[in-house]
Amino acid sequence: MNPFVRRQLAGPLCYRRSSSALLKRAAALGSAFVLAGCASLSPDGGAADVQALVGNNPLMAGSTAQRVPDETSQKSVDALLAKPLDAEAAVRIALVNSPRVQDAFATLQISDADRVQAASLPNPVLSFSRLAQGREREFERMLSFNVIGLVTLPWQARWAGQRHEAAKLQAAQSVLLLAADTRRAWVRAVSAQQSVAYLRDAKDAAEAGAELAHRMAQVGNWSALQRTREQLLLADAAAQLARAEQTAVATREQLTRLLGLRGERIGYTLPDRLPPLPQSAPDLGDVQARALRDRLDVRSAQAQNTAMADSLGLTHATRVINAMDIGAVRNTTFENDADRSRSTKRGFELDLPLPLFDWGQARTGRAEAQYMQSAARVRDVGVLAASEAREAWQGWNTAYAQARRYRDDVLPLRKKVNEEMVLRYNGMLASVWELLGETRASMLVVNAGMEAQRDFWLADTDLQFALTGSSPGGMTALQTATAGDAPAAGGH
Repeated sequence: MNPFVRRQLAGPLCYRRSSSALLKRAAALGSAFVLAGCASLSPDGGAADVQALVGNNPLMAGSTAQRVPDETSQKSVDALLAKPLDAEAAVRIALVNSPRVQDAFATLQISDADRVQAASLPNPVLSFSRLAQGREREFERMLSFNVIGLVTLPWQARWAGQRHEAAKLQAAQSVLLLAADTRRAWVRAVSAQQSVAYLRDAKDAAEAGAELAHRMAQVGNWSALQRTREQLLLADAAAQLARAEQTAVATREQLTRLLGLRGERIGYTLPDRLPPLPQSAPDLGDVQARALRDRLDVRSAQAQNTAMADSLGLTHATRVINAMDIGAVRNTTFENDADRSRSTKRGFELDLPLPLFDWGQARTGRAEAQYMQSAARVRDVGVLAASEAREAWQGWNTAYAQARRYRDDVLPLRKKVNEEMVLRYNGMLASVWELLGETRASMLVVNAGMEAQRDFWLADTDLQFALTGSSPGGMTALQTATAGDAPAAGGH
């Protein structure tokens, strides 16, 4: 058996066998009452804690995620939409306006309610019965308490608090994922819009070539083959433009959905081009170490594993007796005779399940398996984080090198070729067909350069998220983990 599991199983037994067990039980009862008095719902639903986790992240652009949009925030959204929307403004709008943020905070608020519920004293149970036999009437009243629930209250409260800390990390992950998705959608939308503009110029050049070819063929200066080639170039340019226009619409709508916009607000404008590349690559140090230290899914998995370890100890401590009720009983009997006499009996009642058939082996085995599952998830998330950090760093370097090659080498050379071709055309050393051909080739190269620039900014977002957020696979695993059952002991 795993040594940590053995310690978790042995811990509660050692606790009961301690010479100061009575004092510890008394202290536990006292702490239960303190916990019950201090537990209260967070006034902001945990929004401040989430902001503290993500506030310094570069993906956030210094913005704040809002749990409930107010009138002031909506005015700020309108002010941002009045200008061409850059990436930082898009992230700010999404963090204020997107339903995904509100869903993340609502989930966190549910976890906060579970935390408070787990730290609340179990309610007493009032029982009343009326019995009749002939003229005799009997009334029985009993007020009982769940003793096991009271004794295990500190354990339950600590377990729920640890689960709530994991829920905060998961909410922070959701916020960062929205910020990263918004940045990617903005990059794709601006790039698609820029590509449409260049492909329209390419189509115009193809139309001019096709019209000129048609006229030259009419006067017999060109063959049908040459005219058909120009018409084919025009048809291909038109098809590429149609695809680019559809891509521009799709990417813009994706961005609109992430921003949570509707009505007149969907008419926002985007910049004409993407931002320029950074002059040099930043030194990020050891990306693996940074990912294992800063990634929220790693921290969330560790917090979840700690909570599972505590729930394992609680399950083992109550494996045999997981319920006990004690109550005060008052039984009054009325005699329906001339004297109207009555008699009252007082006492107490103890309800204790007898472990004849169920000794808790199944619950203990399930708790041990859940802990081992949680520990395996910690290891899996650690391996995933390190691997994705290395992959994202390599992708960033490749995209940056490719974009710089276009910026520093390919595009300047293409510009020089165009200038030389214009000079040759002006000197009647090149034909109009050669000039049009170079113009079309230049537009295609410029479009490829824009795609390389787009791929770099997408890789930059992926790298920042891989170092500080999580992967979609990590998010899914942690959502499953944080949806686990509470330890089945001392229920209210």
